[in-house]
Order: sequence, then C-alpha cells, then structure tokens
Amino acid sequence: MEILRYTAFTNVPTGGNPAGVVLDADELTAGQMQEIAAVLGYAESAFVSNAGAGTADIRYFAPAAEIPFCGHATIATAVVFAERYGPGRLALSSPVGPILTESHHEDGRLVASLTSVEPDVSELHDDLLQELLSALRLNAAQLDPELPPMLSFAGNVHPMLPLATAAGLDGLDYDFPALAALMAREGWPATVNLVHRRTRDTFAARNPFPPGGVREDPATGSAAAALGAYLRFLGDPATPGRILVHQGDQIGRPSLITVDVPAAGGITVSGPAVRLPDRPA
Repeated sequence: MEILRYTAFTNVPTGGNPAGVVLDADELTAGQMQEIAAVLGYAESAFVSNAGAGTADIRYFAPAAEIPFCGHATIATAVVFAERYGPGRLALSSPVGPILTESHHEDGRLVASLTSVEPDVSELHDDLLQELLSALRLNAAQLDPELPPMLSFAGNVHPMLPLATAAGLDGLDYDFPALAALMAREGWPATVNLVHRRTRDTFAARNPFPPGGVREDPATGSAAAALGAYLRFLGDPATPGRILVHQGDQIGRPSLITVDVPAAGGITVSGPAVRLPDRPA
C-alpha cells in the first residue's frame, strides 16, 4: 500500500494543509484507515477505492474520527490523479454525496477544484451562540455587526462566526475540551469557521477542529465552501462571484483558497497541491 503525502491550497511544501492520500484502499477496513490517519497526524487523510475511468469512492479520516467530507484532502486527491493519469474530471462518491473535481495546469502547476453538494444555511440560536462564544473565549462585542452568526453546510455543518477585527481572529485561544464537548453534542463533525472580512471579496479565516483531534486546521476547503454558501444566502454583494480565503498564517502554514459562488447549486473551491518531502525512515 502506498501512502502519499500532499499539502493543499499552497504552492510550497511549508504552506497549506497536509493530507495523506491512499489510492488503493479497497481492502482496508474503517479501523485500518483510522489507524493510518492517526499515525500520519494530518488534519485529514483521504482513502480512495473502486477507482475506474474518471470515477472513484472516497472516505476521509482525521486522527480522532471519520469526517463526512474534507475539502483539502479532495483537492490533494484530484492533483494526485492528475499527476498519474492526466488532468481532467474525476467524479468522487463521498459519504455526503457526489463531488465533482476538475484539474488543469495553471502557470506551470496543477490546480484542482471541487464542487460541493447542495448547500444549506440555517439559524444559530442565541443560547447556542453564547455557549459557542464562551468555549472560544470570545464575546458578542467582537462579532461583525454586518454578518450574523449562522450555521452553513456544504458537506459539513460549520458554525460561521464573522469577527469585526483582525485582532479578534489573531488572538484566538479557545477551550479545547469545552468546544469539543459542545461540537460532539450538536453533531458538528468538522470545524468552527471564524472569519474576518478584509475587503469586499477577501477574508481571513481560522478553524478550530476538536472533532478531529486537531487544535487548528491550516486550510479548510469545506468551511470555505460553507462561507460561500453563507454569503450567497445573505444576498451579499460579493456573490455570485469569487472570494478568496487566507488561512493558516497564525500557525505558520499560510494558504489561499479560491471560492467561486454561482447563483445557485454547489460551491466550487479551488487550489493547488504539492507533494511533501518523504519522511525519514
């Protein structure tokens, strides 16, 4: 079995979000996949099976649990397929439904995109918001008054918490056990998406990830897709259109996620991925 290591949403090995990619996972049990993901220690790893002509099944595991959907590991998988079989379309059957990926060369590098399942945006009730803010060691005065907190789904349910200032984002220091317990109780499988709007179409983001056993995700494709869905739901002037999400700067793995938001349907997330140097034996 070959375990590949790539980092997505960056052009350099020191940036982006690392992921393991296993292309021949047909004979692996869920327990074995979980064990491999835990040993790798990345935010998520992708396990591919039943690969055919432009199609495959995919599952995602974080160090602590299986995750329904993962954007950066999907981008990494699409780039791996493009390197081996040539750029083009790859239709993935995931636990949340069909995910269409496409890859192409851009400025001498492979860039991949994924289109999410149909998104859904819903209310984040005040009592739950207060509990979430407490676990994050934030208060309501730090929220952006123009962008209400909500729940947004584009493969995973992500609480969306827009902050008024970059300082609120940079100073994040949350209660891991409290946030983990809250997210487990609410059935939120992935990250909390804390964002700060820099310009009309540019955001900075940080994503705590207790359900996966990871303190912070360096680049979260599913959360970026959820942000696009959230903005479209609000009728934000940046949508339909393209937004950019900067993430990972505070933890030393800068990344850039491109999000294309159409007038309807799934949200498209794009970026490059590069292979990581082999680890010493």
